[in-house]
Parts: sequence; C-alpha cells; structure tokens
Amino acid sequence: MGTVIGGPFGTVVKGLVDYILMPNIGRITDGVSFSDKFFVLKEEVPEGALLENESKIGEVNVLTYGNFITAFISFLALAFVLFLVIKKFMGTLQKAEEKHAPSEEVVLLTEIRNAPKN
Repeated sequence: MGTVIGGPFGTVVKGLVDYILMPNIGRITDGVSFSDKFFVLKEEVPEGALLENESKIGEVNVLTYGNFITAFISFLALAFVLFLVIKKFMGTLQKAEEKHAPSEEVVLLTEIRNAPKN
C-alpha cells in the first residue's frame, strides 16, 4: 500500500523541487544551475573506451555533485511533507483517544464503586 501511494507522491515532490524550488534557488543564487555543477575526475579518455560504451565514460570521468544537491533538496522536501502528514495523522489519533477516554468524573465514580470491594 505504501508503494502505491509513495511512488506518485515522490513524483509530485520531485516535480515541486525541479520546477518550483530549484528555479527559485537559482534566482536567489544569481542564476546558478545546480544541474551544471560537476568535477572532472579524469581528463583523458582511454583508447577504445569510446567504442565500447560512450555513456559510461561520462559517468566514470565526471562527478556531478549538482545532481546530488538537487536530489538532496528533493529528499528534504519529501521528508518535511511526510513529517507534516504523519504529525497531523498522529494528532487526529490522539484526539480520537481523548474522545473515547473516560472523563475524570467517570474515573472517580468507578473508584468509589470499587472502594467497598477492597
């Protein structure tokens, strides 16, 4: 059940981060785009590697820390929203328990009723 709800929920939060939060963060940081941030680990490409698998060369030789920053912000947004949802749910459960809990008067009358038995 959690996977059915969590998948689309994660997609919505990722969209919120990618299309709403990150452009505003870019505006605050004077147009810095985190997706363009990377470190080059190795300048030269080994011979024959280009022929084998072109996509793996970029992954091995470049460390894209900007994508990690975006993913981390997405995680924080998702964690915050889940925290709010769980907090609201727990508050609702506590109210339901308080509603069904006996009042102080009922507890006192129960103690008075049970006193002669002791």
